[in-house]
Amino acid sequence: MALERWRPFSSLERWEEPWDPFRMLSQMQREMNRLFEGFGGRMLEPASMREWYPPLDVAETKDEMVVRAEIPGMKPSDINVSIADNTLLIEGERKQEEETKGENYYRRERMYGAFRRAVPLPTGIQADQIKASYRDGILEVRLPKPEEAKAKQVKVNVESKAQGQAQKAAGSTASQSKEA
Repeated sequence: MALERWRPFSSLERWEEPWDPFRMLSQMQREMNRLFEGFGGRMLEPASMREWYPPLDVAETKDEMVVRAEIPGMKPSDINVSIADNTLLIEGERKQEEETKGENYYRRERMYGAFRRAVPLPTGIQADQIKASYRDGILEVRLPKPEEAKAKQVKVNVESKAQGQAQKAAGSTASQSKEA
């Protein structure tokens, strides 16, 4: 395995993806957190005092919103999904495993404890139509969009300059013949 030189803000260099300001801010926050962790910021805190936030993907199709949360190592009974004030709430607690006596850890990065994620939703989402599933460490929540929030296609007639001038000329000729 080859080592790669750390390039701060390298994730901001990918222009082939559509621009999303929230994703960019989230990536920038992760980069800044990683930068300050290198100065011993989080190493001084006991692991039990650190907050953790499972990473989320929020996607949209024409009929629904899909939220996926990466929450490995949990039981479905330890995860709570609810809606309050047009906000999807994902809450839970990952319990710390008992340490095995005689093990000397070189590094402990897994986070434990309670977490809470809130995702703002469009108005009109009905809580009784939401479906959630948890498989292979991924929580997937599907939220059907209300009819008024679904994208509607509108046909727009586009004409060239030549067509517009021809129609104007035809219209003026028709009006002159009516006057005569």
